[in-house]
Amino acid sequence: MQHMDSRNIHSLPFMKMHGLGNDFVVIDARDREVQLSQKVISVIADRHFGVGFDQLAVISKGDFDAHLSFYNSDGSESFACGNATRCIARYLMDETSKENLTLTTMYGQIPAVDLGNGETSVNMGQPALEWDKVPLAKNIPTLELPIEGAPSATGMGNPHCTFFVEDAEKINLEEMGPKFENHPLFPERTNVQFASITAPDRIRMRVWERGVGVTLASGSSSCATAVSANRRGLTGKNVQIELDGGILDINWREDGVWMTGPTMQVFSGHFSDEFLKSL
Repeated sequence: MQHMDSRNIHSLPFMKMHGLGNDFVVIDARDREVQLSQKVISVIADRHFGVGFDQLAVISKGDFDAHLSFYNSDGSESFACGNATRCIARYLMDETSKENLTLTTMYGQIPAVDLGNGETSVNMGQPALEWDKVPLAKNIPTLELPIEGAPSATGMGNPHCTFFVEDAEKINLEEMGPKFENHPLFPERTNVQFASITAPDRIRMRVWERGVGVTLASGSSSCATAVSANRRGLTGKNVQIELDGGILDINWREDGVWMTGPTMQVFSGHFSDEFLKSL
């Protein structure tokens, strides 16, 4: 399979979707071969010169309802993206009239359920709590890392570093995010969350995503924060995560971490000849 360039994405349609402002370009490749180069992905991601997105997702045929692949705005690959998974699950449910789907990613199988009233729920699987599964660079406890602020580390298909602070609103994400995204304890870099407990079942959380930057919402980050809060005895297993873009319901159950919230398909389009010539 060749990397795609401006010639072979000439007639390639795409969709723009978001979950609570966490936005995506989605390419349905179930009837064609699609593999985008890192350069093309990063150009499409540019909010001034391209389309703009937090992640790009590609839908392909799989062993179940569909297989999903995810890419960050810098062109790097991500194994999981919870909000994009919910958006695509809604798209496929509308297409097939199914109320239950099983999607696959590099992280594994993800069941999805239509809860009605525009709410879509996906099971992001059990969190990885062992140091080598997050992964971390060395064998240390993941509940409180030996970093200023004693954050927790969690794997949810991608690595997460969660700080519990008095007021998440006061955190300078642009300064603190990249500092910890590239911390040597995280050999694959990490998503970074700053969370404040506002009630026994409610958390205010803000996100810096690796390879992306500040995002209005992040599904896997919400799951990781809920897991970390429960492990520390700060909340129960069923919480609401209040993000800059809205609220996600997270429920850590015996069968995995379920994430529920609204989705939106904004528009569909094709890349123009003029844009393709610029690649």
